[in-house]
Amino acid sequence: HENERAQSNPVVERPGVTGSEAEAVDLWLHGEHLLFEGRKMSKSAGNVVLLQDVIDRGFDPLAVRFALMENRYRSQMDLSWESIAAADKLLQRWRKISQSAPTSLVENERVRGAVDKIVAALSNDLDSPRALQILRSFEKDGSIPEDEKASLFRLIDPLLGVDLLTSPRERSLPAEEADLLAQRVKARSEKNFQESDRLRDLLADHGIEVRDLPTGQEWQWR
Repeated sequence: HENERAQSNPVVERPGVTGSEAEAVDLWLHGEHLLFEGRKMSKSAGNVVLLQDVIDRGFDPLAVRFALMENRYRSQMDLSWESIAAADKLLQRWRKISQSAPTSLVENERVRGAVDKIVAALSNDLDSPRALQILRSFEKDGSIPEDEKASLFRLIDPLLGVDLLTSPRERSLPAEEADLLAQRVKARSEKNFQESDRLRDLLADHGIEVRDLPTGQEWQWR
């Protein structure tokens, strides 16, 4: 990061300060390049994704941060709508758990031990995947009371920065997806099964799983 040092250090130069004390930044971090659904994200490729696109699909924008934490910053990551959807679902579930915490947090040996392990993982070259793995294991352990799980999530939230204290919300159905579902109902009623299958696959690309039941069409977020 020679260019960054050349630009930053003169800004903080002070009379009588030399050597290492004159450095503007002590640590530099360089993330790997990001792919989106197997391709480099670029305007020429037409696959640039903005946070507004994430919001328009009904996802919490912090789900992107959550998805990025699933990968080591030194490794190339292939982000996708599927991974964002999975991160959004996990984020809402953890928010629901966090909301169940009592007024007085539980900070017993087991909870503090988990916090220490997570801090150690993040202190070890920002090993965020390991930190999330510890949280997942804590959540899935049936022997751990819910108030301890909620307390751990609330204690660690300042490090994750994904607003686990925000109330979970039901994901709304965007107008485009609602229209596709309506088109599929019409195609089924007209016995146009080829069009019905096409719309089902298109909805799947949008993260919506459709099932045909005797009572009619049923859908859910994947």
